[in-house]
Amino acid sequence: MKADAGQIARALDKGDPSVRLFLLYGPDESGSRALAARLDKAMGGDAERIDLTGSQIKDDPARLADEAASISLFGGARHIRVDPAGDEIIDAVEALLEATSAGNPVVVVAGNLRKDAKLVKAALASPLALAFASYLPEGRQADQVAVEMARELGLRLDPRTAQSLVAATNADRGLILREVEKIALYLDATPESPKELDAETLAAIGAENDESDVAAIVDAVMGGRPDVAAAELALIGPTEAIGVVRAVLRKLAMITPLRAEVAQGRTIEAVMASSGKAIFWKEQKSVAGLLQRWSPERIAAATERLAGLERAFKRSGSAGMVLVTEELLTISRAAAARR
Repeated sequence: MKADAGQIARALDKGDPSVRLFLLYGPDESGSRALAARLDKAMGGDAERIDLTGSQIKDDPARLADEAASISLFGGARHIRVDPAGDEIIDAVEALLEATSAGNPVVVVAGNLRKDAKLVKAALASPLALAFASYLPEGRQADQVAVEMARELGLRLDPRTAQSLVAATNADRGLILREVEKIALYLDATPESPKELDAETLAAIGAENDESDVAAIVDAVMGGRPDVAAAELALIGPTEAIGVVRAVLRKLAMITPLRAEVAQGRTIEAVMASSGKAIFWKEQKSVAGLLQRWSPERIAAATERLAGLERAFKRSGSAGMVLVTEELLTISRAAAARR
């Protein structure tokens, strides 16, 4: 079923037992992940969360329904998140929705799926599913998102500072949250002891003055510029590495359905024209270039390689940064070979 903003928020906040599948998609993937986090909160801190990727589900379609019906090893609440994902998991989703029972809710965080995507159609048609598309906030809506995020962490933003923060992060909810978390820590702000965030403080420690630029790394990796990627990666530390990996995965997920259309015979110009507001206008030129550079096979291979990188990073300790750098540079060199 299709949900509006209020319906999806209420259902996630109470972990609605009548909903087996929450499909969160659209170009604002940070917004989708923010919604997914509401279910985490609803399930409680002691709940067991099973994290899967679309490639894992594709290789084992029965696993999703099995996980949804399984009892937690710890005897408590249990839920499943699939991220990133797309139409490659349609068989698994159909099996989940057709299963006799499924006690554990499933959240699927998908990228910029079209309205006629198989995954979207299946979720909209089922009374056991809720589907919601997140779009990048614009104008006053984006400013209000920044104000609300900051307020929850004990920061008070005036309208001009909110606008500056939104501009510095390209209205990306994930980046906005990262910035306000960093600034709240710097100012020792809490909801119980709020602090004012003025333009001077934002200019001193805000997003525009980060030593590293995640967007620049993603552009270099995806654009086949390993020399630039190497230079940018040298500026970041282990605490930022996984954020970069996830950002590359989000970009791959965004272009996956678009590139599939090109593979089916549509021109890149036609695909971009039909995407409408689904792609932020500042990114349209770069996305068109990626559709020329990346084949569906390359996208699938890169997604699969990166999906397991976070786990390897955490296991490897101090060597994790080396793993991230080597993997991203390998992908960047592969992208360069597609010229």
